[in-house]
Amino acid sequence: MDKNSLEENAMNTSAFDENVVNQLAAHYEAIIKLIGEDPNREGLVRTPHRAAKALLYATRGYRMDVDEVVNGAIFNHEGSRMIIVRDIEFYSFCEHHILPFFGKISIGYIPDGKIIGLSKVARIVEIFARRLQVQERITEQVCTELQKILSAKGVIARCTAEHLCMKMRGVEKQESVTTTIDYNGVFAENATLRQEFFESIR
Repeated sequence: MDKNSLEENAMNTSAFDENVVNQLAAHYEAIIKLIGEDPNREGLVRTPHRAAKALLYATRGYRMDVDEVVNGAIFNHEGSRMIIVRDIEFYSFCEHHILPFFGKISIGYIPDGKIIGLSKVARIVEIFARRLQVQERITEQVCTELQKILSAKGVIARCTAEHLCMKMRGVEKQESVTTTIDYNGVFAENATLRQEFFESIR
């Protein structure tokens, strides 16, 4: 098994602590009763435990560490052109209703002597997405974290997502899509660079 697989295995194993699963399952069983269902019905007997494990997996970002995930995959690079990783899919939970939202985020940065392994960019997104979140915060956190890790000249991100809290409840607008943008460093100072990024991910 390679190092990345071992790393993922460790994350998944830690997420399934049986004591935590049992506590969550008890709460799910209570919720099932409160909404008017019978948790002893055949199709629901194992649902509290399955739901508990699913929730722990979906919120594993709380148990992930940026330094461990990056794992030294930062390399010297003399170039200074923009690097873009586009259309990284993510899944998260709205912190206001604990309903899913999901979409894609594209990230660009201008290095200052250091670059990061491309898969690590996606893993950093995963750390912040797999929590109770708002889309605006994920976009900002990814930018800030990459800038901090790389001391990059600038980082920019564009995130587009669909929110089930707008589709399943409330206004129930099925076609609504939310876009958030964040940037720092030279991207904050230079509109031409921002435009180059947006043109590249179009």
